[in-house]
Amino acid sequence: MAKKEKKPAEGEKVIGNGLSKREIRKIHMQNMNKTEIAYLRRKEAIEKVWPIMRFFILFGLCFIILYPLIYMISCSFRAQADMNDPTVMWIPRHFTLKILEQTMTAMDYWKTLGNTLLLNIGCSLVQVVTCAVTGYGFARFKFKFKNLLFGLVIMMILVPNQIIAIPQYMEFRYFFGLQPLIEDLFGTKAGSVFNLIDSPLTMYLPALTANGIRSGLMIFIFRQFFKGLPKELEDAAYLDGCGPFKTFIKVMVPNAASSFLTVFLFSVVWYWNDYYVSSTFFTENSTMALMLKNLSSTLNMVLFNSATVQVSPREQILWMEAGCLLAVFPLLLMYVCLQKYFTEGIERSGLVG
Repeated sequence: MAKKEKKPAEGEKVIGNGLSKREIRKIHMQNMNKTEIAYLRRKEAIEKVWPIMRFFILFGLCFIILYPLIYMISCSFRAQADMNDPTVMWIPRHFTLKILEQTMTAMDYWKTLGNTLLLNIGCSLVQVVTCAVTGYGFARFKFKFKNLLFGLVIMMILVPNQIIAIPQYMEFRYFFGLQPLIEDLFGTKAGSVFNLIDSPLTMYLPALTANGIRSGLMIFIFRQFFKGLPKELEDAAYLDGCGPFKTFIKVMVPNAASSFLTVFLFSVVWYWNDYYVSSTFFTENSTMALMLKNLSSTLNMVLFNSATVQVSPREQILWMEAGCLLAVFPLLLMYVCLQKYFTEGIERSGLVG
């Protein structure tokens, strides 16, 4: 009598010769030693446990990142009485727009937003262009002291802005040391014209020379991206009669669109959030970061007509969180609209993977 073949259990995947995956695994384990079997079992245990651990890790990270944002939104729409109500945790009991309106008035929001956009977007656009040209030069051309100069670019990433803040201030205040000479020749009024403090030029000039905020990292991003593009693209352009500049404009820039967008978003965020460099060169609250830095005293003057009035810290949180929400909202909106292209640019620039 012929031996009856064993059918695989219901739900098991059949792999060749009518054997299930579990049966093939048993056959393989029969030919393994104890060390190999122990390794295989550890691997299977890790594969089963890792998805659960990954879920808790991601959940914890999301909570850490999103908690301040959720709390900021919750406080921005609360009434003052809700801050002293222990039953209010996340959802306001008295929903109101009064706190946002008062904060917008204190911040002179629309004027401040316009000044920030003019300074921020302009400097970011200029910095993207100059850093792209610099990064392309490091990626494709050979010249003397190339490694030394690229070392200086790395130093721009490592050295904080505080180190060069005072020398930069002296350069802009005295027009690179020429202001005393101009005053001696043409008088004090002529010399004061060249005082660049409180002028947008203090932000535009460094960006124009690829020396703006975090410009070293942006040069590095462009260098990595241009090094990854095929050399044949440039060779084909040279055969068609294009020079280096025309090749960069006609061939390299269209292929680097995602990296341009990535660097632009980085630049916008860093200029938007900067208050140290801005406070060094500006004495007025003309940007969002500077306005937030001095928001507490500004609120006291606008709401209570006194800079020394004492406000309960729990209630003051409402206006501070509303100011943060108003400041960060344009960035969140921009990121939501450009998230797809931003992620693509990060992947193609060589910063991950």
